[in-house]
Amino acid sequence: MTTPDSPGVNVPPPLFYVAAIAAGAVLRRYVPLPIGGGGLRVVAAWAFVALFLALGGWSFFAFWRGRTTIIPNRPANTLVLYGPYDYTRNPMYVGMTLLTVGVGLWLNTWWVFLLLPASIACIDRLVIPREEAYLRRRFGSDYDAFTARVRRWI
Repeated sequence: MTTPDSPGVNVPPPLFYVAAIAAGAVLRRYVPLPIGGGGLRVVAAWAFVALFLALGGWSFFAFWRGRTTIIPNRPANTLVLYGPYDYTRNPMYVGMTLLTVGVGLWLNTWWVFLLLPASIACIDRLVIPREEAYLRRRFGSDYDAFTARVRRWI
């Protein structure tokens, strides 16, 4: 449930990425589009998963340190401006993109890659604008300075 002081994002953002993975897994059963690459593909899959874990852990730690929530329908206590937020305003979404790539490689299907842009577009058009509008209302010029300094994605 959305609280009055929140971005109003009611669909958990990871579900957009899960949708690409799930749809890709189903589609590969009916129309296989294998990537190939054998062992190298599997190593790359684990590398992307490891990058997700590192970036995700770093992001969660920054939020924990700032004593604020990662849940996008709850109020933010602090504007997190350090750690991975020195490089991207959305490291958790970048991390979920890395995870989706890793799972697509592990599943050995191009379908996940073909569906991933739709997930990213949903995040970029439906989720991030709400979060940014909320953070601008909540933190004002501090947030404006942050957006001027750090890119939305990478």
